Amino acid sequence: MASEIVAQKGEVSLVFGGQWGDEGKGKLVDLLCGNSDLVCRCQGGNNAGHTVVAGGIAYDFHLLPSGIIHEKCVSVIGNGVVIHLPGLFSEIEKNEGKGLVGWQKRLKISDRAHIVLDVHQEVDALLEEEKGSASLGTTRKGIGVTYADKSLRVGLRVADLFSEDHILEQKINQIFTGYSKRFPQLKLDVISEVNKLKSYATRLRPLVCDTISYVNKRISEGSRVLVEGANAAMLDIDFGTYPYVTSSNCTTGAACTGLGISPKKLDNIYGAFKAYTTRVGSGHFPTELTGEIEDKLQTIGKEFGVTTGRRRRCGWFDAVVARYSHMLNGYTGIAILKLDVLDSFDEIKIGVKYMIDGEVIESFPSTMEKVEKVIVEYVTYPGWNCDITGVRKFEDLPENAQKYVRGIELYTGIKIRWIGVGSAREAMITIS
Repeated sequence: MASEIVAQKGEVSLVFGGQWGDEGKGKLVDLLCGNSDLVCRCQGGNNAGHTVVAGGIAYDFHLLPSGIIHEKCVSVIGNGVVIHLPGLFSEIEKNEGKGLVGWQKRLKISDRAHIVLDVHQEVDALLEEEKGSASLGTTRKGIGVTYADKSLRVGLRVADLFSEDHILEQKINQIFTGYSKRFPQLKLDVISEVNKLKSYATRLRPLVCDTISYVNKRISEGSRVLVEGANAAMLDIDFGTYPYVTSSNCTTGAACTGLGISPKKLDNIYGAFKAYTTRVGSGHFPTELTGEIEDKLQTIGKEFGVTTGRRRRCGWFDAVVARYSHMLNGYTGIAILKLDVLDSFDEIKIGVKYMIDGEVIESFPSTMEKVEKVIVEYVTYPGWNCDITGVRKFEDLPENAQKYVRGIELYTGIKIRWIGVGSAREAMITIS
């Protein structure tokens, strides 16, 4: 299937989530990696999770780009990513145990990427506890706290790990002093932290480079680049359901700021959408279901977070969200994934319009107070009640499944290029 979508020489393609994350971006990235020379992460940290099933083995990635399993593809962790070093090496070791080999030769890490310290994770948890019932439902991975330090200009970057001990000690001391004042219960030891970071630096050094120059040089030489976004449009710090969002931009612009690529070099922008809607954590979403139907979606779709194991909340496909996401990202094509999860439903709905106080809302509301007032207008489609996991051509899908996919295309106004019909690597329909 991958051979039907062939990247051109020097082409830069992006894959971003179009909903609230967990759309199955890893599956689409894995498909496109076969025609890519580089696959790059540009934002987020190990608060996101991508699963790729290859050779019957499920690989879970959090910091590593999903393309790391492709032996001919170089993986890049860009400057916009925040890296928890214990988490990174633990992830590598777990995937080595599943058969990942040769990653040392094809992984490059930006010297400008910021470091997530253990104290950032501790503070993340303390801040969530302080909020009580108003907590945001973060993964407690320290991502937001690290980005906050970055914005406050006290953050620690990968390049700092290779500075002289007294300089690294000064930087750590500055971070620790601030948190000790705010949270005196923390047990922080600057020297111990410096020693720990130095031990990781030894392992990290062969992987570190100026990825900005590296990626741009490869593009100028004609390499095909794939950018893999983490999280999704509705979790974007500016455009998502604030404050129930992640701490980075996870829309198209992040590829430029998180990798140092000019927007003039972007060629294809692909969106990943689930055939229904899910989200993890707090925050209202308008097409959310409750009761038996939600339980069925959650069970069949195995809707548990890759990173946290938390149950994902489920709802019908939301075309208003998709149109908003398209406006932000400018998709040149999208994938509709996990269509097979709907195989046994008698009827399936698409949310096509938002109403507040009897008036149509043209775009996604800017405040959660307004989102909670939304009444969704639905269009109902009949189900197909058969197994589609073996289908590899659109015309071989049941008629009702075809109608549902075309309905999504109609109400979103976006060209559908791929349809996921199972978890296996080959379970993907490509539409020309």
